[in-house]
Order: sequence, then structure tokens, then C-alpha cells
Amino acid sequence: MIRRSRGARPIVVVVAALAASSCGTPLMRLPAGPGSPASDSPEAFAEATRACDAVSSMTADASVSGSAGGRRLRARLSLGVQSPASARLEAIGPFARPLFVLVARGDAATLLLNEDNRILDGARPQAVLEALTGVPLDAAGLRDALTGCISGAAPPRADPGPSGVEGRQVGDDWRVVQNGSQSIYLHRNPRTAPWRLVAVVHMSSDSPEWRAEYRDFVDGLPRTIRFVSSDPDRFNLRLDLRDVERNPALAAEAFEVRIPALARPITLDELRRAGPLRPPD
Repeated sequence: MIRRSRGARPIVVVVAALAASSCGTPLMRLPAGPGSPASDSPEAFAEATRACDAVSSMTADASVSGSAGGRRLRARLSLGVQSPASARLEAIGPFARPLFVLVARGDAATLLLNEDNRILDGARPQAVLEALTGVPLDAAGLRDALTGCISGAAPPRADPGPSGVEGRQVGDDWRVVQNGSQSIYLHRNPRTAPWRLVAVVHMSSDSPEWRAEYRDFVDGLPRTIRFVSSDPDRFNLRLDLRDVERNPALAAEAFEVRIPALARPITLDELRRAGPLRPPD
């Protein structure tokens, strides 16, 4: 059980039965074309990330729908993350059955499958989270994805150069920033509104392209998040966040798991074969 300091509530992931559902809302139409260098890219980027940069920890309740691993799903979630790279997820199935506990800190994750009393210890967080949900995020990436932020991005540059990040303009209300293999899309509508980071497209030479989209901002943080892979059998998930709490004080034991003495090991390959959000039979 995870506890916040000062008596805050536990973080729990409540997973409902799989059901046929879709994400409904069409994908965002991102601007195409080379555009032109944008001298205001640094200011736009700073404005778009000001709120999320101030978030060192966050908890939220959420509903999730869509598909992962070719399976339709619908779930109710609560999520907790903490800077620089810590996360904890607890999953409870129908009739309040505890399914699993996942904690990640730095480069190591521990997953306890409660019903089968099996343990995966010391695996890379990204590999474990991808096996469970399809989305290739480690603990730090999960925090960024939930807050709509990009940690460690260099300041954008209006002029292409050997260092820094290039910022370009595509129309009056779009700015596109390249950050390594990521394309970051900033948008404002109407023009008097603040810049928002509305999408990040992740490109890799060894895996399908995927994107994160952000909508329905409240106090600078998104309330609707979409994770979509270019491979339709990989993942297409929508998260609707509520009861968001910024910078709660999370106790140290939040990122620890008590391993039962008789727990049997499970391999990452076995976990992948079990399917997203499902313990092995």
C-alpha cells in the first residue's frame, strides 16, 4: 500500500473487465511541411512547459479506454509519479482482487503478481511497463507523459545549428521543436491564448512511431492524454484524468514492494505473453 506523507490517500490502479470500446475522438491533425525558422520558439516552449516544469510529483485518478496488444480494454486508474524517476502502480481487478504492484525507481523495477504470488525483480522499468500496457515509457518518461512535459530538452533555436534544438513555425499558431528523436508540437488557439504542448511524436529506428497527445488543459496541465502507435495492434489508449494533485509528499515506502517469502520468479517473456494489464494464468 502506498501512502503519502501527511495522511494522503493511497495510489491504486483499479482495472475493470475488458470491454469493446474505442477512444472516440479523432487524432489531432498536426501541421505538415518544413515551415520556417521561428524566432519566438524559446518563448513559446518556455510558456508551454512552465506549469509542468514545476511538477516534481503528481497523483491522479483516471479512466482509460482503447486497446493494447490487440485487445480492447476499459479501466479506472489512479497513478503516482515522482521526480526524478520513480513510479508506483497497484492494480485491483473485479471484486477488489489485487492483481499486481509495480514500483520503479531509476533503472530498476519490481513487479509483484499478487494472485499467482510471482515476482519480476530488477527489470528495466520501460520493458515492464511496455509488457503491461504496450506503451514504451520508463518512470521518468511516465511522469513527463502524465504532465505533458519534456524533461531535459535543450532550449529551442530559431536557426538550425549543430547544438541546441531547432524551432520552426508552421502557420501562425503552430511551432514545432525537434528534440533528438522527438518532434514537439506547440499550439495556441486563439492567438491570445497561451502556448500549449499538445503533442509529442516519438520516432525510433528499431520500433514503430508513436505519439502522445494532450487536450483539455486545466491550470496548464492536460486532463486528456492519448497514446497511439502507428502499429494498430500495439496500443491506442485514452486517459481522462481527474482529481489531479500536484507535488504531494510521497513517503519513501511508496516505491518499495514487500516480496512474499514463497514468491516464485516470472520472466519478462512470460509477462509479455500474458497480455496487457493481465497476470499470467
